[in-house]
Amino acid sequence: MRRSWVSAGALSLVLTGCTGTGAFRPDPNNDDPLYGVIPVVKAPPQNRCEALGTSSPRGSCDDALYLATEYTRRLSVGDEVCLEGGYGEDPGSACKARAAIIDTSPNQVKLEVRGPKPDSRWFNVEMRHAWYEEGALVDLYLSERGY
Repeated sequence: MRRSWVSAGALSLVLTGCTGTGAFRPDPNNDDPLYGVIPVVKAPPQNRCEALGTSSPRGSCDDALYLATEYTRRLSVGDEVCLEGGYGEDPGSACKARAAIIDTSPNQVKLEVRGPKPDSRWFNVEMRHAWYEEGALVDLYLSERGY
């Protein structure tokens, strides 16, 4: 009798684990390559300052490029950045979308979008992860400054 109760209990545990609502649903933020890879946002092939050629705004663009590169290279796990409305500055009230650095690798940072405002282009991707190359974040900095 005891064996049958133990067998029935073990069977119910196995069946419950296999038929749970989330048993086969992949986590969108999981790095497991069987279910999908977290997207990588690549840097543009040519930076915005090179596209200006030798025009007069080129000097200020090169200065902004330097500042953006230094800022981006100093990011570390736990830092928060503003993705829209002030990349390169501390996320303040003008920031429409914040992100947290959750991982780093050579030439890349992994961002998690947190707390985007409803009028932000990041509103539908809250809590999603993505790897960003340094050049992509530098390009974001330059684009917000009109280059």
